Amino acid sequence: MSFHRVQNQNWLRGLCLALAILAVAITAREASAAELSRFLPDTPVSELVPGADSYGEPGKDVPVVPALKGGDTIGWVFLTSDFVSTTGYSGKPIHTLVGIDKDAVLTGVKLVKHSEPIVLVGIPDSKIKAVTRKYAGLDLKAEATDAGSAHDLDIISGATVTIMVIDDSIIRSGLKVAKSLGLGGLKEDAGASGPKMVIDPSRDETADWQSLTGDGSVRRLSLDVAQLNEAFVREGDPRAIARPEKGPETDTYIDMYLALADVPSIGRSLLGDAEYANLKARLKEGEHVLLVMGRGRYSFKGSGYVRGGIFDRIQLVQKDVSVRFHDRQHHKLGEIDAEGAPAFKEMDLFTIPADSGFDPAEEFRLQLLVQRPVGAIDKVFLTFDLGYRLPKSYLMVDPASRQTSAAAAPETSQVTENQAAAQKLWMRIWKTRKVDVLILAGAIGVLTLVFFFQMQVTRSERFTFWFRIAFLTFTLVWLGWIENAQLSVVNVLAFFSSLTTEFSWDAFLMDPLVFLLWFSVAAALIFWGRGAFCGWLCPFGALQELTNRIAKLCRIPQFEVPWGLHERLWPVKYMIFLALFGVSLYSLDLAEHYAEVEPFKTAIILKFQRAWPFVAFAVALLLVGLFVERFYCRYLCPLGAALAIPARLRMFDWLKRYRECGNPCQRCARECMVQAIHPEGNINPNECLNCLHCQVLYQHNQKCPVCIKKLAKRKRFEVQTGIAKPDARGAKSAPVPAE
Repeated sequence: MSFHRVQNQNWLRGLCLALAILAVAITAREASAAELSRFLPDTPVSELVPGADSYGEPGKDVPVVPALKGGDTIGWVFLTSDFVSTTGYSGKPIHTLVGIDKDAVLTGVKLVKHSEPIVLVGIPDSKIKAVTRKYAGLDLKAEATDAGSAHDLDIISGATVTIMVIDDSIIRSGLKVAKSLGLGGLKEDAGASGPKMVIDPSRDETADWQSLTGDGSVRRLSLDVAQLNEAFVREGDPRAIARPEKGPETDTYIDMYLALADVPSIGRSLLGDAEYANLKARLKEGEHVLLVMGRGRYSFKGSGYVRGGIFDRIQLVQKDVSVRFHDRQHHKLGEIDAEGAPAFKEMDLFTIPADSGFDPAEEFRLQLLVQRPVGAIDKVFLTFDLGYRLPKSYLMVDPASRQTSAAAAPETSQVTENQAAAQKLWMRIWKTRKVDVLILAGAIGVLTLVFFFQMQVTRSERFTFWFRIAFLTFTLVWLGWIENAQLSVVNVLAFFSSLTTEFSWDAFLMDPLVFLLWFSVAAALIFWGRGAFCGWLCPFGALQELTNRIAKLCRIPQFEVPWGLHERLWPVKYMIFLALFGVSLYSLDLAEHYAEVEPFKTAIILKFQRAWPFVAFAVALLLVGLFVERFYCRYLCPLGAALAIPARLRMFDWLKRYRECGNPCQRCARECMVQAIHPEGNINPNECLNCLHCQVLYQHNQKCPVCIKKLAKRKRFEVQTGIAKPDARGAKSAPVPAE
């Protein structure tokens, strides 16, 4: 009794400590300022605004910091991610510090933080930073008058999307800052002189192709081979000029058409009634859809979206709004229904998110990126714009705007604009990944039910085995290789670091699947310990176990580590974690560097497409795992160690044991894949991966001596009495007549 009382007291103390930490975290979050303050201490002000000698006080209304020279303001510094979406391949923001002067000219640009896996594969980080530094001297007044395309885009082959996101974020955020501060004579866009215009739902008559192209409902961009070659000549790169597009000059390079497909008349005409009805059923409130059609040699889609899920050749631009489309926003169309429409090679629908700030009543453009190889891996890029303005005949005055007086209109417009500016980036990410979130939530729900009803599930050895194989395959392929949702000890270190600096949940909410995994881990630690994640939801752990299963099928001999050595190797992972934690207190970036002891990034995130030392390290661990099951999990994983420490607070012991376990029976201990069962029979919860195999053995009538003995006793009873006695599962066998 006293032991349980002490255990309960320890649990209560741990719970109070956890609540105290959460309270501190919430308080820190409320006191945190803009993301800008995270990066200023490591960047001299003169690097961003030449001549400045100190930073001033952060602005209260706009997250910018004055750059001072002798106490006088000569410029301002801001962070792009404080103003616009900067999400790249990784799903996480790309942070760039920018300096700007009173004439709206950029004085300095520095890339300070990113998590782009594409950049990490064979492309030096210094090369990306060198490109960003070239934006110094860019005049935003010219960008404002030329809709953000008055400069040449310097793209690095292999990092197209990353560079375009950085470029877009610098220009758009720069224009917002300049207009907010009134720099260079730039001012905030004046509100509409009249009421707000919206799409007229009553205008739904159909038209043929000629009528649609004639009135501007469908817009066109056409380039032949001669025009393309001339454009590269004007660009001036001798490498591109030396490699002209071959073939007849009149051949079509690309013939691209654009329409706003959620407009009833345009949608019904181009898609047909059935497809348009399907489109409207898929659309959520506030979303719009572009129909892009193309033919010719060049594809406006390309193949980049297959690898990274992002269409890197097109983007929508409207004033300060830019939208880059992901595969989840894409729907392929089979045919164009309008009479007289030409045949197209590509017909695709792209959904514009409701929170993007897109206004269908205003002019916008679809920017096409055209690339030309100039070497083994190098390419030169040009952009072409396809402008679009919805004809006024499809628009009507917003009924809501009629109820607003002219005097209140500017104030309402300002409130709406402020609300749009306050829209969190993480909210947009979660909305675009709603399907992924539901899939993972469903998988976690299924796993939770399995744990709660583990005795019923593990009655069948065959079912338990194949369910585990299927779930681990899902974890490795979908969760790991497709969605890149691999937790890391870096997440743990970043969390503790943020508690001591400026905590913000926003940074942890940027990746929905990772956040959902951490939430489930936190809950599982209270109920089951670390095994729920390490044994079932860790992609690298799944990779180790599945490859070991294959090794067993190939009759590769398995090595059982002697218990004495096994016990002494357990602490290694805890020492690795404590070392990383200590380093993180000095420098989180340095700790992230040493966290490469985790092969997760190489094997899961980058799928072994990395420099050979990293690949060799990951492959070596997997090779050892062919002979010693889950070798890395047992002895080296700092994440497992980090989870095992708070797992001591768990409330329940779910795994059932007999008094005979360990003495004399050792079967569970011998068959435990990570040797988490001590010779005396008790399970070490810090090392257990909750594979549930011991629970299969616990009720196995042919493998567990206790069950075999009970079964024999029951049969003797039935023979002697002729009465069917229920077994441990509550089932009754057929009565056996007495002889």
